[in-house]
Amino acid sequence: MSYSACVEASGIRGPSLQSAGSTDRTPESSIGRCLQTNTKSGNRRVTGESPAARRHRGDSSRMSAMLQLPLVVTAQVDLVLVLVSLLALWTRLSRLSYPNAVVFDEVYYGQFVSLYMKRVFFIDDSGPPLGHMILALGAYLGGFDGNFVWNRIGAEYPSSVSVWSLRVLPALCGALCVPLVYLLTLELRFSHLSALGAAVLLLLENSLIVQSRFMLLESVLIFLVLLAFFSYLRFHNAPTSSWFRYVWLLLSGVSCAAAIGVKYMGLFSYLLLLGVAFLHTWNLVGDQSVSHVKRTLLQVVCLLVVPVLLYVFWFYLHLSLLNRSGPHDQLMSSAFQASLQGGLSRITQGQPLEVAYGSQVTLRSSASQLIPCWLHSHKANYPVRYENGRGSSHQQQVTCYPFKDVNNWWIIKHPGRQELVVDTPPRPVRHGDVIQLVHGMTSRFLNSHDVAAPMSPHAQEVSGYVDFNVSMPAQNLWKVDISNREAESEVWKTILSEVRLVHVNTSAVLKLSGVSLPEWGFRQLEVVAEKLFKAHGSSLGWNVEEHRYGTSQEPKEREAELHSPTHIDVDRKISFWAKFLELQWKMLAVKQEESEHKYSSAPLEWITMETNIAYWLHATTNAQIHLIGNPVSWGVANLSLLAYQLLAAVYMLRRRRGFKDLPDAVWDQFVCLGCVCVGGWVVNFVPFLLMEKTLFLYHYLPALCYLYLLSPALLEHTHTHLLSSVTHRCALCVCVSAVLLSVFVSYRTFCPLTYGSPELSANQLRGLRWRDTWDILYRRR
Repeated sequence: MSYSACVEASGIRGPSLQSAGSTDRTPESSIGRCLQTNTKSGNRRVTGESPAARRHRGDSSRMSAMLQLPLVVTAQVDLVLVLVSLLALWTRLSRLSYPNAVVFDEVYYGQFVSLYMKRVFFIDDSGPPLGHMILALGAYLGGFDGNFVWNRIGAEYPSSVSVWSLRVLPALCGALCVPLVYLLTLELRFSHLSALGAAVLLLLENSLIVQSRFMLLESVLIFLVLLAFFSYLRFHNAPTSSWFRYVWLLLSGVSCAAAIGVKYMGLFSYLLLLGVAFLHTWNLVGDQSVSHVKRTLLQVVCLLVVPVLLYVFWFYLHLSLLNRSGPHDQLMSSAFQASLQGGLSRITQGQPLEVAYGSQVTLRSSASQLIPCWLHSHKANYPVRYENGRGSSHQQQVTCYPFKDVNNWWIIKHPGRQELVVDTPPRPVRHGDVIQLVHGMTSRFLNSHDVAAPMSPHAQEVSGYVDFNVSMPAQNLWKVDISNREAESEVWKTILSEVRLVHVNTSAVLKLSGVSLPEWGFRQLEVVAEKLFKAHGSSLGWNVEEHRYGTSQEPKEREAELHSPTHIDVDRKISFWAKFLELQWKMLAVKQEESEHKYSSAPLEWITMETNIAYWLHATTNAQIHLIGNPVSWGVANLSLLAYQLLAAVYMLRRRRGFKDLPDAVWDQFVCLGCVCVGGWVVNFVPFLLMEKTLFLYHYLPALCYLYLLSPALLEHTHTHLLSSVTHRCALCVCVSAVLLSVFVSYRTFCPLTYGSPELSANQLRGLRWRDTWDILYRRR
């Protein structure tokens, strides 16, 4: 730039164009800046410095400046959160190996842990497998080999068993519940003081401490449910511009899936969380400034799709780990059993796959019975007349027998041939073929006719045909109907095919009635033939379990032949989905027989803690552990529940009449508190009122935790929005302080029954019996 250009750019037209007082806009200053720029520009042209070099020189200057600055890390630490976390770890983990004996339900869960260590298949109808796998993980990390026998409460653990490892994961989950409640209260938009109150109530709750310190699952369930709600509220409260908020949403979905995977009780809280999420989404629909499609799709994926996939994944792990035959195999189908190592797979290894004319088979009922049974016959006839005076055919009995027996074997015969051996090559039986079934040991044909069954008179009797030279000809033709032929082809296959046997003469279907026969039938199960439109589909199916290709016509030779090895090896692996669906059905359909327990209780008794549970008693002293809650905390929780309901009713009535006592933001906070806390109590308590099963006090603990969340938040609401007088607020603070002190004193009072030490005298134990219904044990000395 030339000097004249600088002068022109500076606006110099004459000496009087700028005011004398404006130093910044004088021609001299403008010319000075122009000359300075011109000089720098001239220098760049002289040196020939490139733009890349200039950028490098600038970066080097900035780097030098940064290196001269100190390295500073700024962090905010919530010391209260750290303190309650440390106290929670101390109360749950201290002396965790005491007592060195089996405590209450450890005898139940320990059996499954041992089966995991040995990779033996089992079914627990009380819940999914994730909880058992978590307990098994702790045992595995402690080197447990699964050889301890869990046969009684109070049995001493040997030195080879790491008791600390068995109990540490539930204890950690129980300890983490305390800081999690603190954080969850903050996400509900209440103060740190309320968060501390909620944490203290959980910290000093004796029943939660007891349940956390042993190899039990309630603490794991509570931790996962609290984590699910905390993660969801963290997502909901985060800025909409933050993508990281969806990580919290994903964590919420994972926690819900894990909670359901531990116990089906987790489903109640999961449904509540879905309801809260739906309400939040519905309230945002009217906001046109926000894109709802992305948020809704991500919520569906994280809260619906992910939990379903993870639920299936828990069972995939379960079935992958447990690949050996065990005591629960008999509850499963033949195909399922054959997929496990040992057991039925050892018996059926090498069996022919395709059922042919001349095959020797055992037919297992596909009915959903607790105990499986096989089509059976023996040398005993039906009585001429039953106890009610009805007559029978007096032919050979056909029953369903729940044990392996040589009389369970039948031979598939072609109606047009006399041979009972398999051709070379074998001629397979197909869907729609008509066959005869010959009993292997008595050579009687499976028969049915228009005679009422002994215990089910609406159905036809099934028998082994005996020709008494009366006007009752044989009706022994059966049509093969393969119900799952779309998946397994038209050929009748061992284990895989589910078959219905339709009586040709009457179109009745062979089925298990499920009724036990009287003494004359040896208490075996009744088999009948019933019209298809009357019969239930679950009891109609039969499948071939054991299978031989017959080579001998003589009965004695055939009996020996049944125990001989076979010649053709086939692969009977079934898919994971088939095993998963069957296992789901068995868990829902097969229920253990419920029995009364000394310490069982009704749900309404939990609210006032009418009962306790004796978990452990020392063999020679008065040292003992009981599941007893903190009575003061229990009372505070009940009062909070009642107070919230009354307050909510008053608020809603007044709002209905046009009086808004609370600003909209405070009202939304109050409603959210009720949805999470009161709703959590409802969904975790009310379902037990409808259940017909043996229940215990520990079933109430998840619902109780929601009330401990409610109590301090409701007190803060009362202090902030209902009490205007300083005197009233001070009085409330004094009362709250007194209650917290009482909570601590109550906790310390029951510590000997919480930790099992120190040992108390009989008089001291009687002093802890605050309710007449509590069962405190003591030895007289």
